[in-house]
Amino acid sequence: MTESWLNKVNWAADGLVPAIAQDAATGRVLMVAWMDREALKRTVESGEAVYWSRSRKKLWHKGEESGHTQRVQEIRLDCDGDVVLLQVAQTGGIACHTGRASCFFTRLENDRWVEVDAVLKAPETIYQKDKISRKKKLPEKETKEQ
Repeated sequence: MTESWLNKVNWAADGLVPAIAQDAATGRVLMVAWMDREALKRTVESGEAVYWSRSRKKLWHKGEESGHTQRVQEIRLDCDGDVVLLQVAQTGGIACHTGRASCFFTRLENDRWVEVDAVLKAPETIYQKDKISRKKKLPEKETKEQ
């Protein structure tokens, strides 16, 4: 497979493009993330969503910590070539790190933001295994003898 299709994407100056994850069955927008060329290429190769984490500055396979992977059904590019749409099957029904089905759980009502979607699973439960493994990796505190 040639990679000339990657050249059709109108990458921003920082090498990124916004990526919208949409539930393939319902059409609901689940989340918005960022992709670089490698993330989009790996998404196509693996069939699962891979994004670029701007905060961690590394590739991020969706669900690598939570298990809530996104199986890609279809990939589309918008009319300007500067936004990617992933139609996905969301594993576990949870796309948001807050434990909700979608990251878009807050609605504007009468000039204030209201959380309208329930937490399906507590984040501390979802990421508990990761916290335990991170604690094991932390160096022990040194104690000075008096």
